[in-house]
Amino acid sequence: STYTILTIGEGLVAQIPALLVSTAAGLVVTRAGQESDLGKDITSQILINPKALATAAGILFVFGLVPGLPHIPFLLISAASGGLAYIFSQAPAAEVVEEEGEPVKEEPRIESFLELDPLTLEVGYGLIPLVEEGKGDLLAKVKAMRRQLASEIGLIVPPIHIKDNLQLRPHEYSFLIRGIEIVRNEIMMGHLLAVAAEGAGRIEGVPTREPAFGMPALWIPERDAEKAQISGFMVVDPATVIATHLTELIRRHGWEMLTRTEVQNLLDNVTKTYPKLVDELIPAHMTLGGVQRVLQNLLRERVPINDLVTILETLLDYAPSVKDIEVLSEYVRQSLARYITRQYITQDGSIPVLTLDPQIERVLYQTIEAGGVISPDMVGKVINGIEKVLHTDKLKGIQPIILCSLQVRRFLKKLVEKFLPSVIVLSNSEISPSAKLYTLGMVRYED
Repeated sequence: STYTILTIGEGLVAQIPALLVSTAAGLVVTRAGQESDLGKDITSQILINPKALATAAGILFVFGLVPGLPHIPFLLISAASGGLAYIFSQAPAAEVVEEEGEPVKEEPRIESFLELDPLTLEVGYGLIPLVEEGKGDLLAKVKAMRRQLASEIGLIVPPIHIKDNLQLRPHEYSFLIRGIEIVRNEIMMGHLLAVAAEGAGRIEGVPTREPAFGMPALWIPERDAEKAQISGFMVVDPATVIATHLTELIRRHGWEMLTRTEVQNLLDNVTKTYPKLVDELIPAHMTLGGVQRVLQNLLRERVPINDLVTILETLLDYAPSVKDIEVLSEYVRQSLARYITRQYITQDGSIPVLTLDPQIERVLYQTIEAGGVISPDMVGKVINGIEKVLHTDKLKGIQPIILCSLQVRRFLKKLVEKFLPSVIVLSNSEISPSAKLYTLGMVRYED
């Protein structure tokens, strides 16, 4: 028995130097082309991750409990390793430092320079307090805005990347879509924006315009907030000004953010409840890109797309025989008449509209049927006629809506939006039967 134990033990002991020599040779060979110090590399790799020390502490603790092994040394080393692991886990991660003392930064992937954030909000250094976690309330307002738009128009707004930009003035901010600046505006920190309501009095302040809708407003000191409210002004803080501006910009440009990926996500959500609806439409009658273009057409004219079931059912009814995406979009608009009407109906249940001269409708329809192009002369006459009606006292404070026939609606909208983008063009088929129309005037030819 004694001979056997000594023989096996001597063999094991003889293998330990061979194992160490083999390990050392492997390290030397693999690091032959490295210029950094081996001792520093080993130290940094062991100490940079507390999990390695914690694992070693656990193994040493188990060895300390094995009968026949020296308990006290193993337990002491285990306690020391566990203590170091705890200390390093609580401390912030240290930077790897070169011999010269400069921090070594990881080289970014070249592909990272090709990535563009869908939405970006850049702020000057004076606006940083508005976006600091736990201090500013702009982040909370942006989150609420994304939930609001998802509920109201059915668009899932991508996360907004907020960062500082030293090239901006201290109190400036800019909004970018896929790296392209859409708008830039400046606010006054330490002040409130007082927007004049109808019949408001006079107060002292710095004249400006409310950025979202262009209404006349004043920047007033915070101490004058109560006075402004008593005088009939609507008072908002800088964070709310920016959040409101972003909301309006996303409503205006939301169709640009609707990619195929977002459309597929929306369809996947519908499939959970109505699996046959999507499978029957795509790809038998329409492609994913076709559905995307229809939804983009709706969002472009601010028609909500949250009722996807109605939209898809309408497309399924007409797509087998109609392949024109623009015509399909018009059919979908008709099926969403209640949603469209709700946007423009007043408190008394009426919709104030401008009718279109039958002569204009006839010329537009004949041009469309002939496959021709509307002449610049006619474009000028139509735009002049609309502008003349808009400058009448009847339309003060009223959203201008032009009512026309279904056949010419989309062509008239494309004609008008280049010159008067705020003008809404609706067809008779897009008005809910329960709504009452109130005619404010007629758009005529104007030379």
